[in-house]
Formats: sequence, C-alpha cells, structure tokens
Amino acid sequence: MTEYLKEILSASLSQFELDEHPEIHLEAPKDPTHGDASTNLAMMLAKPLRNNPRAIATQIVEGLKYDDRKIASVEIAGPGFINFRYAEDYLFDELQTIINEGAEYGKSTAYSGKKIQIEFVSANPTGPLTVGHGRNAVLGDTVARLMEWTGATVDREYYFNNAGRQMRVLGQSVQARYLEALGKDAEFPEGGYEGEYIKDIAQELANEKGDSLDDSDWTPFKEKAESAIFADIDTTLKRMNIHMDNHFNEHDLYENGDIESVVSRLREKGLVYDADGATWFKTTEFGKEKDTVLIKSTGEPTYRLPDIAYHANKLDRGYDLCIDVFGADHIATYPDVLSGISALGYNEEQVDVIIYQFVTIVKDGKPFKMSTRKANFVTLDELMDEVGADVTRFFFLMRSPNTHLEFDIAQAKEAGEKNPVFYLQYAHARICSILRKAEEEYTFVNDVQLNLLKENAEIALIKTLFKLPKAIQSAAEAKEPHRLINYLNDVASAFTTFYHDCRIIGVDADLAQARIALAKTTAQVLNNGLTILGITAPERM
Repeated sequence: MTEYLKEILSASLSQFELDEHPEIHLEAPKDPTHGDASTNLAMMLAKPLRNNPRAIATQIVEGLKYDDRKIASVEIAGPGFINFRYAEDYLFDELQTIINEGAEYGKSTAYSGKKIQIEFVSANPTGPLTVGHGRNAVLGDTVARLMEWTGATVDREYYFNNAGRQMRVLGQSVQARYLEALGKDAEFPEGGYEGEYIKDIAQELANEKGDSLDDSDWTPFKEKAESAIFADIDTTLKRMNIHMDNHFNEHDLYENGDIESVVSRLREKGLVYDADGATWFKTTEFGKEKDTVLIKSTGEPTYRLPDIAYHANKLDRGYDLCIDVFGADHIATYPDVLSGISALGYNEEQVDVIIYQFVTIVKDGKPFKMSTRKANFVTLDELMDEVGADVTRFFFLMRSPNTHLEFDIAQAKEAGEKNPVFYLQYAHARICSILRKAEEEYTFVNDVQLNLLKENAEIALIKTLFKLPKAIQSAAEAKEPHRLINYLNDVASAFTTFYHDCRIIGVDADLAQARIALAKTTAQVLNNGLTILGITAPERM
C-alpha cells in the first residue's frame, strides 16, 4: 500500500511545475481516528510553490486518481496533512493474502539477489561461550534471519585466531593440569586459564595418552584444547538455534601472504611508514588526529592489520555486503579498518558495522563481574540451564543494540507477566487453545466470508497483522531486531482487545468462521515473527 500511495501522489504532482519532486514520506497518524496513512507532502512544497500548504494539499487531492477498492477516503487535516483511509475491500484482500501465504507471509524481495556475509561470535577458542558472547551471537543470527526473510543469500561466518600468546598460554595451562593429573609437579603459567574446563581437557588427555606426551612441547595440549573448546562452542550455538556456514582462521591471512600484501599496497600509496621501530598507518589522511600503529616495535601486529586484510578477503569473495557484529570496545578501531579497505580501493559502504553495548549480568540484585582467565564467569550453557534457550535469545534481543543491557536472571526465570517473552509465547498458545475449543463446536471451512468482520477491534487487528512485512523489512534495514519484537507485542495486544470484544463461540456460524480465520491468521503472524527471532511458538503452556 505504501508504494501504491507514493505512485498516486507522484502522479498528482505532475500538475505542478517543479524542477525536482520531493521524496514522499508516509506514516501512520498517531491518532488512528485520523486515518491509516498520512503525508506532509503539501508542507514540503509550500516554499518551492510559494503557496499555502492547505491550498497545495487541496490541489494534490483533487489530482489523485485511485482505486476505491483500496482507498475509502482522502482528507486534509491541520496545516495541510493529507490523510488516507483504507477501504474494507483492501483490508479483506490483505487478510486473505496472509491466509494464502501462511508460513511464508512476511517475506519480501527488498534484498533479493544480494549476497551478504555476517561475521559474529568470533570468540577465540580459549574457553566456553559466556554471557558476554551471548548478545553478539543472538544479534548476529537474528540479523541474518531478517536478511534471509527479505530475500538475501546469507553466509554466517565465525572468525577466530588459534595462534599467538593467548593460545600458547591456553596450551601451557592444559599442559600444567595434565602433569598434575599424572601426579607430577607443574608450574602453572602466569596469566593462565584457571577454569574447570581446563582440568577436564587435561584429564581426558591423561586418560587417552597416559604419560606419553612430551613435557617440553605445549603444542599438542593447545591442539587438544582448541578441538575440545570448539566442539563445546558449536554445541552451545546449536542449543541456541544458531549454525555457522563458515569458519575463518586469522592465521591463514599470514600464511597466504594477505597481511604482507596489505602493508605493501598501503606503503606503495604512501599511507604506511616506519618510525620508532613500528609501522604506522597514516590515518590522519582520513580525518584522525593521530596516525595509527599497524605493527608494534616488537613485530606484533595490532588488531587493525589482520582486520583490514580479512575485510579485503571478504570483499574479494564477492559479497555485496559484509556485516560485522562488534562490542562497544571496537568503536575506536573499526573506522581504521574502513579507512584501510577504502585506501586499498574497496567500497567501504559494502561493510556495515553493528556496535552493541555490553551486557551486565545481575545476580541476587547485584552486578556480576566476569573474567575468563580467572574462571569467574557465567557460561551461556549455564544461563540456558537456568532460564531456557528462548528466554536467553529474547532477553538479548529485546533492547536496541545501542542500549546497555542488564540481564536480570531472577526476572528471566520468572514465568509470568514480568517476563516479556512469555507474553508473546502465551499469546500464541492462547490462540491455539481458543481454536481447539472452537473446533469442538464448528467444522472449520476454507471458504470464509471475511467481509463479516466489521467491529472496530476486528478491523484494528487486521490492520496490525498486515504490517508484518514492513516490520520485518524495517528491522532488517536498521539491523535492529527489537523492532520486530515491538511489532509482535502490538499484535498480541490487538488480539487481546479483539478477543475481549468479539466472541467466537456462540455467534452466527458464518461470523464465527470469519473470526476463527482471523484468530488462525494472528497465530500464524506470531509464529512467523517468533521464527525469525529464533524462538519457539508453543501451542500449549
């Protein structure tokens, strides 16, 4: 309907002598009694046409040619707003479309033909996934689902590094625990990993290998830890209804020469130089106050260098759009990466970065501080054991990524009105219960007289239901899944009002069938939305 309204408005504008037509904006009026869609187009034209907005609005409305099966009326309000009211025939046609499309309703072609890569989670294999990784994982996966529902082909990629100091310390930590398991003396490495999972891996090695491993070589201990931890991470992700299409190892960028190539190409462009024993990137050329170190005087690269090489690699693979999901600690570094790929000749607009604020776990009413090295953390598995996978996903999604999130475990465990995910799941289960009772009274039919739905609550619910495609597209474009949650809350609320005002059982049979169809359609819309969120839609609770 939005596109249709823009078409008829644009056609009416041809009567005016304009050098350029303004962009037409449409939105729902805050007061639903004012209509279903409104535009401020007349006010935007007041200056170029040098005329009163209401007079311009009158001319626009008089020039409109529209299908009265779609538009019931057009009105001018206030200083010159043009308000549209949808025709009932259009509403019933839209409702029938939802019924016909079923589980496919809400899908669109907004990103059709686009090949999109989303990189998320990307935790190095040094320990189990913690609550600190949870928001990243759920946000990335849900954005991927939104993109798929809007027509894109999506690859989910996990980027990791299994080399460097972190992994050496991990291997040495397992080695020390292995020797202890064999009853031998061992020196635990400084800054080593202290979790029980290290002891479990070491004990497994002791059971498998006995005392046959070389005490002086920590490599096999690192390899065993990496394998075990990745298996654990994969299990956790699957439990959260998340799968990865690709894994990319940062170490490959060094082995295949991509890192050297980036430095060489930037140096050729006069954007890299050496000073104080380090290698610098001229980020002052891109608006920064100071240049940025790419390689430290120790010879160790900063995160920016492999990240530039990795993004060049992604774009070389032919993706139309690469989306990164980063925590707030990346806010100062990713602009340098964008500058680097731009300097290499890539289009930085093909890289989109989602920055999310961190999560604070609240236990017993107090913030809980976590540390992976000190083994003082809450794993995602522990959280799901406490509250379930659905609640875990929902809590990570229910706020804007830009908002700091307090994850109150006590609230998440509460199965009641204070727990927002149960509100949506209960709405779906309640409709299923209503339909089971209705099925005892009526034989459901497919040929339903939808035009019998005349009550205000029925019309309001229908109007809410057909906003699903727009809600999905809006959430996909903004990469903000909480927008879809807000929409689903509106659906649940509209159904509550409908069911309060409109009886299903005990009314005229034809009207009952129409209301049954409306209830079934509401359940379908809730199911589709929850599916995108990766959350189950139970039929009983």
